Amino acid sequence: MRISIITVAFNSAATIADTMRSVAGQTHDDIEHLVIDGASTDDTLAVVRAHGAHLAKLLSEPDQGIYDAMNKGLALATGDFVGFLNADDMLASPDVVTSIARAAGIHGTDAVCGDLVYVLKDRPDKVLRYWRCGPFAPSQLRFGWMPPHPTLYVRRALIGELGGFDTRLRIAADYEFMLRYLGRAGTQVRYVPEVLVKMRTGGASNRSLRAVLRKSREDLLALRRNQVGGLVTLLCKNARKLPQFFASH
Repeated sequence: MRISIITVAFNSAATIADTMRSVAGQTHDDIEHLVIDGASTDDTLAVVRAHGAHLAKLLSEPDQGIYDAMNKGLALATGDFVGFLNADDMLASPDVVTSIARAAGIHGTDAVCGDLVYVLKDRPDKVLRYWRCGPFAPSQLRFGWMPPHPTLYVRRALIGELGGFDTRLRIAADYEFMLRYLGRAGTQVRYVPEVLVKMRTGGASNRSLRAVLRKSREDLLALRRNQVGGLVTLLCKNARKLPQFFASH
């Protein structure tokens, strides 16, 4: 079971070493790690090369944004299942990919997801929020359920059928991608009940009020395009974040 992990980077020298080490230290023996860099102007490439003995592919060239870079990664990936690990995030333990591969190997599985914790940017040992994904049920999409995108691994064979990220969406293309895959009739999702990823706080979708409003508009567009719901679903999606501040693992 080959698992492809795509890391998209741009000027990520301060954090990407942790990302690289978390992949290099995995116990699973068939990982394809690809780094897609947007022609960084800092020391990102030097850091990647210093920690990239395990790396399958490094591509560095200008792109049209994070989702364009993600699509490049999808085009290059050869694994049975494919997922993304951001350049400032880390796999939570050495056995994460083993757990993903075990779930992916169950007959009929189309996607795998698990839990995620938000951690302090400068103290990744300090958990701020716990996002418990929980088991998937198609009906839950209308009530705002979604898995953490960095924990989602999809069968690569589906990519040719359902396509990559819509680059016209600047913030919510990952949400639209998930709705398209999880909303597909018959998609079988396996939930891994453990923390798979540590995510540093400070993502692009919540850096400013303007970004929050744009993300809400794009989320609503994604919901309607995939015929999953509308404004009520969007409200439920946002409300589901509240328990993350109180949950414990």
